[in-house]
Amino acid sequence: MTTPAAVIVDAAAYAQAVEDAVKASAAYYTGGTSALDDDSYDRLVRGIAAWEADHPDEVQPDSPTGKVAGGAVDGDVPHTVAMLSLDNVFSPEEFTTWTASLARRIDHEVTRFSVEPKLDGLAIAARYTRGRLTRLITRGDGTAGEDVSHAIGTIEGLPQELTEPVTVEVRGEVLMTTAQFEHGNEVRTAHGGQPFANPRGASAGTLRAKERAYTVPMTFFGYGLIPVADTEAGLAARLGELAHSELMTRAAAYGVNTTATTAVPGITADTVEEVLARVQEIAALRAQLPFGIDGIVIKADLAADQQAAGSGSRAPRWAIAYKLPAVEKITRLLEVEWNVGRTGIIAPRAVLEPVEIDGATITYATLHNPGDITRRDLRLGDHVMVHRAGDVIPRIEAPVAHLRTGDEQPIVFPEVCPRCGSGIDTSELRWRCEQGRNCHLVAALSYAAGRDQLDIEGLGHTRVVQLVDAGLVADLADLFALTREQLLGLERMGETSTDNLLAAIVTAKGRPLSRVLCALGVRGTGRSMSRRIARYFATMDTIRAADAEAMQRVEGIGTEKAPSIVAELAELAPLIDRLVAAGVNMTEPGATPPAPTTDDATEGGTEAADTADGPLAGMTVVVTGAMTGPLEKLSRNQMNELVERAGGRSSSSVSKKTTLVVAGENAGSKRAKAETLGIRLATPDEFATLIADYLD
Repeated sequence: MTTPAAVIVDAAAYAQAVEDAVKASAAYYTGGTSALDDDSYDRLVRGIAAWEADHPDEVQPDSPTGKVAGGAVDGDVPHTVAMLSLDNVFSPEEFTTWTASLARRIDHEVTRFSVEPKLDGLAIAARYTRGRLTRLITRGDGTAGEDVSHAIGTIEGLPQELTEPVTVEVRGEVLMTTAQFEHGNEVRTAHGGQPFANPRGASAGTLRAKERAYTVPMTFFGYGLIPVADTEAGLAARLGELAHSELMTRAAAYGVNTTATTAVPGITADTVEEVLARVQEIAALRAQLPFGIDGIVIKADLAADQQAAGSGSRAPRWAIAYKLPAVEKITRLLEVEWNVGRTGIIAPRAVLEPVEIDGATITYATLHNPGDITRRDLRLGDHVMVHRAGDVIPRIEAPVAHLRTGDEQPIVFPEVCPRCGSGIDTSELRWRCEQGRNCHLVAALSYAAGRDQLDIEGLGHTRVVQLVDAGLVADLADLFALTREQLLGLERMGETSTDNLLAAIVTAKGRPLSRVLCALGVRGTGRSMSRRIARYFATMDTIRAADAEAMQRVEGIGTEKAPSIVAELAELAPLIDRLVAAGVNMTEPGATPPAPTTDDATEGGTEAADTADGPLAGMTVVVTGAMTGPLEKLSRNQMNELVERAGGRSSSSVSKKTTLVVAGENAGSKRAKAETLGIRLATPDEFATLIADYLD
């Protein structure tokens, strides 16, 4: 969908729009701050361009439509070749129009395009002399940029020495990955600074910072390779003849980081249709990438086509940026709600002034814990940068501190549990009601009875409320002590429904240990972690006997999580004893306990021989989309259990370590990523055939 332009009604509004755009650009490119988010800036510039198209005699000389990005920044280091911006398109129709215009300009249709992610950072030129990095220059006004060579040695992916002693210039983007941004804000606030609002602004401000008492890591991704004035003639000629995709391969061989080497494999496309398909593939991967992208860059790949098309004063005519819908917007933090989860965790949630991001109206956003609120220095009334990508829960990146008016108010933390009024355990990052699960008993029991845990048919939320209100159930073990007479005494419980519920409770006693462990709701574990723990230790007795060191031998449990799990299992000991007494199963089918004397973290619980040698042995499997055929009625948790019974490891995300992706109907970004990485795909029917011996 095309991004709508801001509506400019007269010359005064046009002049104001130009002033606002110039100020926003200057603020961003000098200090990494801006009063406008990307989407608002794009809308403003499109509105300016539309006004200028209708009033060509009234164009102001400082209009952003005639300048390269970063043009507000003065620079005194001349570029070897003009360092231009890119023009934008926002829809397939606009892209098709651009390709037709390009074909007319070069007198034939482009036969090969390169298609790459458009990185959301700051463009720089890195000059290498005989293989050694000697200078870093920002884009500036396109003809000259600012010298930021003080940053040499602090940017990952930009080696100080190439693998060959060549004299070249590498152009690319400096940015912060999501992890670097989080770390950078922790370091920045620890030194008394305000947190950056988003990774893009953080990169711009950090790159220019000198003599700072701390360093913040950044990453470089190359997107261009050109000869400089003193490049040997032979190399200059060879580089000048290479296609863009070949130049990127050469840059990677020199040791320079590119998106193709670390994130999204590079690809060329021969037709407009193939380009647009590639655009959709990259867009589908957006939420999973370790850094932000705001579009896809499409270039005529062949050097001859680029030379024939030429460049304008602001942008090359042979390249275009296909902009994606914004995933970040600035809005206001109105309130903080404190909600209590089923295990007693007290979780803050931000209430926002409604804002539309990526097609959805966002009213709430995640706030991790009280410590995170303090570290980010969030205040009620703050303008905040909110991030949302695809189905990812919206989160607040940071306050936009330079927009503060002084009217913002501190966020008040609760002194007692907002649900039951009990005291709060503040000893960990995530605060918890001292009553734990008993604070939110209905939620805890409803979760335990759910399909992916004990799967007690007929025990839904309403029935759980009845049981709790009647005083019949005070914890999970009480469910297994219910009598026929007690249930018949409840409203709307006849003989048939009572007998069915009792039968379902008896059936639940035989669920595998992994389901029982999940039903207990141990903090730091979920469905997949409960399966790993159960398959490693095989019995509840072995799990309860494990110390933190032994618990760490389970894949995915680290030094911080292990002690917490061990402590909570000890806390649950009386409840577990009562479940055992009630006849609830405490073993995992097909698993054997670890050897009692092993010190090897790779040893321990093993699955039965038929599982270890199963059809999925050694494979990491991701299930995505709607299942059909024999798998249609299985929940996602049951599918993951099936994968593990057949010897595989289930995973929720696709990566280079993934072996197989089972792609059902409407499989989206995970299927696209698997195709991009060349990972084996299977339909539900093909997968059912593969693991037929393990289907019930």
